[in-house]
Amino acid sequence: MNNPMRINLNAFKNFVRSSNFGGFLLFLCVILSLLLANSPVADSLHHFFAKEIGFENANIHLRYDISTWINDGLMTIFFLMVGLEIKREIVEGELSSPRKALVPIICAVGGAIIPALFYLGFNAGTETQHGWGISMATDIAFALAVISLLDKRVPSSLKIFLAALAIVDDLIAILVIALFYTDEIHAMNLLYAGIGMLILIAMNRSNVKNPWLYLIPGVFIWYFIHHSGIHATIAGVLVAMTLPTNDTEIESPLEKLEHAIAKPVNFLIIPLFAFANTNITLEKEMLGGLVAPLGMGISVGLLLGKPIGILLASFICTKLKIGELPQNSNWFHIVGVGFLAGIGFTMSIFISILSFNDPLHISEAKLSVLASSMIAGIVGYTLLRMNKSVKTEQA
Repeated sequence: MNNPMRINLNAFKNFVRSSNFGGFLLFLCVILSLLLANSPVADSLHHFFAKEIGFENANIHLRYDISTWINDGLMTIFFLMVGLEIKREIVEGELSSPRKALVPIICAVGGAIIPALFYLGFNAGTETQHGWGISMATDIAFALAVISLLDKRVPSSLKIFLAALAIVDDLIAILVIALFYTDEIHAMNLLYAGIGMLILIAMNRSNVKNPWLYLIPGVFIWYFIHHSGIHATIAGVLVAMTLPTNDTEIESPLEKLEHAIAKPVNFLIIPLFAFANTNITLEKEMLGGLVAPLGMGISVGLLLGKPIGILLASFICTKLKIGELPQNSNWFHIVGVGFLAGIGFTMSIFISILSFNDPLHISEAKLSVLASSMIAGIVGYTLLRMNKSVKTEQA
C-alpha cells in the first residue's frame, strides 16, 4: 500500500525540480514584498535595501547600497544567462537559419515597436515620455512558465515560437538599454572593458574550454562598464557572446555554464530582484497613476500593443510568404501568445528603474507593470486554454 505522505513528498520534489517552480517562487516573492511594504516593517525594509556595503579607496569604488548590488550586480548574471541563451539559439536553435529566425524576429520587432508607440501616444511631450521602453519588454521566464502550464493543450511548436520571440525581445531590450538609457559615457573605462573583451575573444580562439575562466576577465569588464556610464548588466551579455559553443551532441562550455547558473538565476536572483523591486508602499496618489498617462501608456502598451504588434507582424510574414505560423497552430494561438508576451515584469521593472529619477514615477511604473503583466498572463492563458480548434501533437 502506498504511503500518502511519501507520494505527496515526491510530488512536491518533482514540482520543485520543474520549470514551473521558478515562476511560482517569483510570484510568491512579489506577494511577500507587497505585503511587507504595506506593513509596519515597511521602513525597516526600505532602510535595509538602502544600506551600503562593499569596498572603496582612492582608486577603486565598489561600495553601493544593497539595491544597486542586486540591480547592477546580481542581475548581470541574469543577463549573462540571457546572452548564453541568445548565442545558443543563434548557433544551433530557432535562430540558427534565416527561415527559422525570420518570423520570431519580425514578431519581436513588431511586439516592441507598437507598444512603444502606444506609450508615446499617451506620454509624448510629458515628463514621463522617457519611459517608452518599459512596455517593449517580455519576461521570458514568466511567459514560458505560463505556457508550460498548458502542457499538451497547445502545440510544442508554439512554445518554441514564444521562446524564440522572447529571446529576440530580450536582445532588443538589451540594445534599448545600452543605446537609450545611458546618460554619460566615460571613454577610458570603455577602452579598458574593450581590452577585457579582446582577452576573452583570444581565449575563445585559443580553444579555452573551461567556462569559469571566462568569468575572471568578465568581472573586470563588469567593473569598467559599470563606471563607463553604460548599464553594467550589458557586461553579462558581452561575456556570454565569447563562450565557445557548437551544434553537436557534445556539451559545449557555453552549455555547461548555462546549466550551472540556470537554477541560481531562476530560483535566487530573479526572485530576489522581484522582492527588492516590488516593495511598493501603496498610496492614493500612486493608485491614481494607474489611469494617468504613465500608467495608461504601460498598460495599453503591454495589454494591446504586444498582441497587436505580434499579430500584425505574423500576418505580414504569412501574406508575403516569408514565413509561416508555428506547426499545428492558428491565429487564435498567435493572439494568446501575444498576450503572454505582454507579461513584462522583470525587464519592464528594470527599465522603469532606469527611466525615471522621481521615486513616485518609478513606483507608479512598477505598479502598472505588475497589474498589466498579471492581466496579460491570465488573458493569454485563458485564450490558449479555450482554443480547441487545432489538434496538437498526436499522443
